[in-house]
Amino acid sequence: MVWGLFFLLVVVILALDLGVFNKNPHVISTKEATKWTLIWVSVALLFSAAIYWLYQTNSIDNPDKLTPLGASLKYVTGYLIELSLSIDNIFVIAVLFASFQIPLKNQHRVLFWGILGAIVFRGLMISFGVVLINKFSWTTYLFGAFLLFTAIKMLFSKEDDAPSDPKDSFVYKTIGKIIPITPEFHQNRFFVKSPKGILATPLFVALVIIEIMDMLFAVDSVPAILAITADPFLVFTSNIFAILGLRSMYFFLANMLEKFVYLEYSLIAILSFVGLKMLFHHYYVVPELISLLVILLSLMIGVIASLRNKSEV
Repeated sequence: MVWGLFFLLVVVILALDLGVFNKNPHVISTKEATKWTLIWVSVALLFSAAIYWLYQTNSIDNPDKLTPLGASLKYVTGYLIELSLSIDNIFVIAVLFASFQIPLKNQHRVLFWGILGAIVFRGLMISFGVVLINKFSWTTYLFGAFLLFTAIKMLFSKEDDAPSDPKDSFVYKTIGKIIPITPEFHQNRFFVKSPKGILATPLFVALVIIEIMDMLFAVDSVPAILAITADPFLVFTSNIFAILGLRSMYFFLANMLEKFVYLEYSLIAILSFVGLKMLFHHYYVVPELISLLVILLSLMIGVIASLRNKSEV
């Protein structure tokens, strides 16, 4: 019942988003993006109250026997982790849109359908991850080691390792073999008819690449949230709220990413902390409040250091 209501809520939100608030394609201003980012973050955090009530009234399965407060804290911690890991995703999307020269007024449509696909794929990955952890406890060590490896890889990656042009990618060339691609935009359409048949527009190609990139990012983010809790409802809801807010956050942050030069170190610190937490969870269980404070502190230090660096330049 609760799962059904949550899915219905997501469907209603998406329908209102595309059918009412963004019915006509338009350029998302910084002011509009800021407003919607605040709305999404507020709604996501307020949902922790619903989590508290659900676990207090035993209206949802509670496999880990969590207290209402513990469930709420795990949800908020998981949400903040997913939100912080979305920053790298936003950077890749910005590069992709610039490469394909996607018009600003059409970017929201591509992100909308990209996020819809991401919800389905994340749901499958989360279900698989939860089953693995519940049936094979040793996989927590595997996930923890993978997160540490990712953090170390981020730490030693070079700045000149810029992403290659998506038009040279295997995905772009493969799509071109399946269906011809037109370099021209046709309003906000993904496909267009021509005398030669159906052609894919750059919007469709960008959408496919965004979906594949999200799958790759999910390989990092799903183990990170599973380090906080293996409760399916908490993992799924925190993940979905982070994804739903990704569009507005993209338009809010896309032009400011270069200002937060030290934010990547915050992500490295968070991934390292979560990875170590998974590796040592059988020896010491980190209180959820401590986990939440570590994540918030890491993000704050990254933002403050970036702003100070900008003011000194």
